[in-house]
Amino acid sequence: MLDMSDHPITARWPAKDPSVLQLYSFPTPNGVKVSIALEEMGLPYEVHRVTLSDADVKSPEFLSLNPNNKIPAIIDPDGPDGAPLTLFESGAILLYLAEKTGKLIGQTASDKAQITQWLMFQMGGLGPMFGQVGFFVKFAGSQIEDPRPRERYINEAKRLLNVVEGQLEGQDWIAGNYSIADIAIAPWLRALDFYGARELVGWSDHPNTVAYLERFLARPAVQKGLVTPPREG
Repeated sequence: MLDMSDHPITARWPAKDPSVLQLYSFPTPNGVKVSIALEEMGLPYEVHRVTLSDADVKSPEFLSLNPNNKIPAIIDPDGPDGAPLTLFESGAILLYLAEKTGKLIGQTASDKAQITQWLMFQMGGLGPMFGQVGFFVKFAGSQIEDPRPRERYINEAKRLLNVVEGQLEGQDWIAGNYSIADIAIAPWLRALDFYGARELVGWSDHPNTVAYLERFLARPAVQKGLVTPPREG
């Protein structure tokens, strides 16, 4: 194991214990994926609060870790073959942690393929489309008079919710057993409430999905991960 304490990011966010995994994040739907996974997997880690302000995510220190200036990102001092690893993109981090620990990725190659499929469904569809709903309902896009952009993303969110609803018919979790796919998907379902968009997308018309999110939020590791790091410093 190598000491990563000399990484440029530590000039702004110094590690108290550089021997454990370092998480740089903020409690957004993407950010909490990693804190929840770490809690579920029982991996020791240290969290650093990186806000969404340009002063943080566009700082030279953070860009040294993630040139795409988005949270979350990690440094694992005990990476593959004992070498340190830096990693960004929440989906990539979830896959890495699952493979590192052998947890929440299934027991067989077929399990892993199915879980990865639903992880990619969130990364390529559910997250980006729900994020656009948030922009056009809660944030600056709500001031745009043309209704077509808003309607486009609301309709796509409805379609995606129907996909989730169908997949959950007769099972508790999205790919059979609880996995990183659920850790990716459920925080974005939760975000619909924050966006004030549940009624617009017909949330209550999806009983499987409603119950699914309730099961997810009841997990102790999820409850801790959702507030790690705290929103306020």
